[in-house]
Amino acid sequence: MKLIKKLEIQSKENIINFLNKQAVGRFATIDINGFPQIIPMNFVYVQAEKRDNSGILKQDSIYMHSYRFGEKIDNIKRNSNTGFEVDQHLAFLPSYYFHPSDASQADTLYKSVVIKGQSLIIEDKEEKTLALNSLMEKYQPEGNYEKLNSKMHSVQEVTVIKLIPTNMKGKYKIGQQWTPSYRLKIAEKILTREKENAKLIFQVMGIEILEDKNLKIKKEPIL
Repeated sequence: MKLIKKLEIQSKENIINFLNKQAVGRFATIDINGFPQIIPMNFVYVQAEKRDNSGILKQDSIYMHSYRFGEKIDNIKRNSNTGFEVDQHLAFLPSYYFHPSDASQADTLYKSVVIKGQSLIIEDKEEKTLALNSLMEKYQPEGNYEKLNSKMHSVQEVTVIKLIPTNMKGKYKIGQQWTPSYRLKIAEKILTREKENAKLIFQVMGIEILEDKNLKIKKEPIL
């Protein structure tokens, strides 16, 4: 997959931060007839150098938990080539933002990451424990639970899927290609149409809403 440079997320760290802020990813396996099977999954991206002091994790990995049986499990055992996609839709930009009558001018602001890699079913109890605790840390950061350990029946019963990325590309389109003045012009239109979501959209675009409701660019939009 080749991306236009200015639309590509250049930093791996920024890609990982984006991934672990998103709640759902789409996991793709290949079924028995050669068709992709795509399923929404909870997940966590774990960096080897930051999370492993025991030699368990040798490479960055995406972990997902699953029932012990099912089509995706069969698919992985038959063909380990898999894909993963995460995206965040920010705003639809109607065609009239850009042209009074040309519908083809409509656009979208978004961020996305596409990953290709090899997946396997984790059998090692210590690595399963690491994966499940990492998932808990992501989805329940407030705590109020006891960490899992490898001797727990729940750890032994659940299936953990591990995806090892071999190719990872991030893309974002948040107005970074526009001049500052044009970006503010579009932002004013967004503020009118997307009142409830404008704050989140502008946070990503690097635009601040002032007390008098005027807008200013507080930084260049980078991810």
